[in-house]
Amino acid sequence: MDADANGRPAEEETPSLAGRLVGAGTGGAKRVVGATGLDQAMETAIEEALVRAIESEAVERSMTRIINGPLIENAVRDAMKSEAVEQALTEVVDSELVDRLWARILDSNETQRLIERIAEAPEVRAAIASQGLGLVDDIGRGIARVTRALDFVLERIARRILFRPRRAEPTDRVGIATRALGLGIDALIVNAVMITTTALVGLLASVVGLDTGSLSGAAYAVGGIVWLGLGSLYLFTFWSLSGQTPGMRFLDIRIEHDGQRAIGPKRAFRRLVGFWLAAIPFCLGFLGVLVRIDRRGLHDRFGRTMVYYVNPAGPNQPRLEPVINPMEEPSTEPEAPEEPIPAEKPVSFN
Repeated sequence: MDADANGRPAEEETPSLAGRLVGAGTGGAKRVVGATGLDQAMETAIEEALVRAIESEAVERSMTRIINGPLIENAVRDAMKSEAVEQALTEVVDSELVDRLWARILDSNETQRLIERIAEAPEVRAAIASQGLGLVDDIGRGIARVTRALDFVLERIARRILFRPRRAEPTDRVGIATRALGLGIDALIVNAVMITTTALVGLLASVVGLDTGSLSGAAYAVGGIVWLGLGSLYLFTFWSLSGQTPGMRFLDIRIEHDGQRAIGPKRAFRRLVGFWLAAIPFCLGFLGVLVRIDRRGLHDRFGRTMVYYVNPAGPNQPRLEPVINPMEEPSTEPEAPEEPIPAEKPVSFN
């Protein structure tokens, strides 16, 4: 008990009659409710009312409005701007738990299978191949521009040495430098095939027990004939089917006859015969490509074909425009329209 001002214990406050009656009534009501089971019925009713309220369309619409509204978005944005959240995320990222988790993910068999499946996907392979082919095409186009300029430079020098007038009419036919480089690329391909074949034959001979070191000069002569035959078959096949060898395609040039790209086996054979006839007298049959206005060698005239520069980026690879000097070609970029000169004073028609 609390002491009063004179140090004597204060008497407890006696509740009033109304208070005692209300307390007795409340206690009695609780006992009656408990005895009759009304408390369970009320709890069940309240629970069902809450469930019905949550499952009602009004609550669903309210939740949809809250989710789609700016309230949650603003709350997330404010949380992401908070320094406490940023510090907590930084601590989580820098923790050893994340490192161990990444290590387990990378070392798992599922990750390895996923990487293998991605690497073996046809879309990924096609993308890598297209990137590789695009790089090769870009290199070929750059080299083709250089050799095209060399064609005109060498032609000008040769015509000056032979006291012939300079070219006065434009041309779209291929000169000596581009043709020589394309033929060199084709020769490298044929040599690679021959070397690979020779290595396989030598390996087979060593397995059988044949000594290839004791081969006579006749064997080397046979090898030379085989090389010529393989080179001839290489040129004949590509000329007749597409009018382009891989070396010619790399440098964006093409053989045509009366506008036809596939010159056919008969004309390809005639051109091949003219090619070897031009090569026999120390390649003098190819001088026509350098000094003639139409840039045709003996094999071109014998096969009645022409070789043109083509644009690989255009539809159906059209021929390039004829020029006299490719280094002096006019720019194909559209000129910017001139800005109209503003009038000093407005024009009045009144």
